Amino acid sequence: IRQHREIHVVMGNEACDLDSTVSALALAYFLAQTSPAPKGAFVPVLNIPRADFALRTETTFLLRDRGVPAASLIFRDAIHLGGRLHHAGLLSLTLVDHHVLPGADAALEEAVVEVLDHRPLERDRGPPCQVTVEPVGSCATLVTERILQGPPGVLDRTTAALLHGTILLDCINLSPAAGKVTPRDVACVSLLEERFPELPARDAVFGALQAAKFDVTGLTTEQMLRKDLKVLSNDEVVVAISGVFEDLETFLLRPGLLQDLEAFCQGRGYAGLVAMTVSFNERHEPTRKLAVYSPQEPLRSTLCRVLEEATTPSLLLQLLPSPWPCVAAYAQGNAVATRKKVLPILRAAL
Repeated sequence: IRQHREIHVVMGNEACDLDSTVSALALAYFLAQTSPAPKGAFVPVLNIPRADFALRTETTFLLRDRGVPAASLIFRDAIHLGGRLHHAGLLSLTLVDHHVLPGADAALEEAVVEVLDHRPLERDRGPPCQVTVEPVGSCATLVTERILQGPPGVLDRTTAALLHGTILLDCINLSPAAGKVTPRDVACVSLLEERFPELPARDAVFGALQAAKFDVTGLTTEQMLRKDLKVLSNDEVVVAISGVFEDLETFLLRPGLLQDLEAFCQGRGYAGLVAMTVSFNERHEPTRKLAVYSPQEPLRSTLCRVLEEATTPSLLLQLLPSPWPCVAAYAQGNAVATRKKVLPILRAAL
């Protein structure tokens, strides 16, 4: 601030999964390499506190495997974006893997200069903000396309390996059965392999990352719920939506689960929680289930009704037995309806 140097932050979403992390790292690196005479620094920021990084097991695995030290990463609690930096007009913000800032960051909206995302567009941004929103399986695909369109030689082996692994994990090893992959994802993986033939085989990369992602051994319920967490709110209530990498029946039978759910929601001011579980068979086909928890019966009923009656997409929910009256459990017949597709349904309900 004293030297009046600009900071251009590239930041993913609050879940800070592998896609958000690698998209931020790779795009910030590309911008730093290619921007003509930059006036300041390009900084990739991981949108979680450093203490939560250990819960992102697939991310810690891939970065460690590729020799990127955790000490070199910048987390949200190490840089105060909303303070003097922004007020001094020195902050530019590029959003990757999301395009709507949460309420707590609303003041940063005017600093947003670019968006790269693969979700359906929820709000328009006028010029000068550059918006790229495309329905691909992984935001890393959009970043890869951007880098490949740039000057030759910028893409190095480490960045290529990070992007390659991310797209494979996001698109379930490019399996059409999982309903996430698009031709553009396939094309980017092929181009990366063409450019770097020494990249490890797809099956090996996907298998290792999938195993790391689903490794919840030793995690408390609170850590499992925080591992892949999104939050929605209106003026009256805040609702958490957690991706849980365990079968629902196993999750519901965790010792002390009800007390853990109560403590998790009370401690963070959440009126309710939707836990979306996923597991895969050997053919990479997903099984999805979900649980709706709230001690407030009206809110729980509203969330359940909206999910049961949803048509875009229809989730094809079937009620499952639940150990507690304040938890509704469902099998989800539409296995390609990921959390990305369920979030707008819940947002509309609120």
